[in-house]
Amino acid sequence: MSRAGMALLAVLSASGAFAQERAIPPDQVKSGSAFLGQDLRSLQNDEFANPGMLWVERGEKLWREPGGKKSQSCASCHQDAKSSMRAVAARYPRIDPASGKLLNLEGRINACRVEHMGAEPFRYESEDMLSITAYVARQSRGLPMSASIDGAARAHFDAGAAAYRLRRGQMNLSCAHCHDANWGKRLLSETISQGHPNGYPAYRLEWQTMGSLERRLRACLSGIRAEMLPYGAPEYLDLELYLAWRAQGLPIETPGVRR
Repeated sequence: MSRAGMALLAVLSASGAFAQERAIPPDQVKSGSAFLGQDLRSLQNDEFANPGMLWVERGEKLWREPGGKKSQSCASCHQDAKSSMRAVAARYPRIDPASGKLLNLEGRINACRVEHMGAEPFRYESEDMLSITAYVARQSRGLPMSASIDGAARAHFDAGAAAYRLRRGQMNLSCAHCHDANWGKRLLSETISQGHPNGYPAYRLEWQTMGSLERRLRACLSGIRAEMLPYGAPEYLDLELYLAWRAQGLPIETPGVRR
């Protein structure tokens, strides 16, 4: 059994009921990087060659840059991200204790900007948002994903699970049709992955730039000729939580490299 599979089994041992909901056995769960060729895996693992590191470097500058009415920076509160942000990204999406809302990492960053810096929120998919998110997530690289679905998060998890299995669009397909039933098979020139989010934000060759998980979800919806919701829609957040739970135990690879 792989190390990722062993980690997943350890997580699931606390709740046998959740194990019943998994279509892919824990010892068969694989990161999207496992479906890449050796050249792209090497590119992802090389800090000097990985193109996503350009966004990480920009994010490090943004971390220290004062902004907003209060002239505060991320570092003003959180100091050194290498220690204060370690393992943070692995726990998102999560319920915000103050508002009771489900937030992904982007939502948490924007909430901090508005509430603690007096700054405007970053626009979804902007260079600033991708950069600071990549930088924060980078601090958890190698740590297992561990989003909680306890308490108030459970309703969002259930909604995300339903969304994952919902047939959509002109092609009448769900996420599960590709990423549960047909992973490992060829679709034209590509191999279908299991659809795990542990590399995002990621640099995709087809985009020639970095992109968020929500951009990837929207691309999937476009591919099956389904309606695309606006960035930050609650439905995306629910689905992100389900995907994070589904990938529990897989190491964070941000910035990932994908085709």
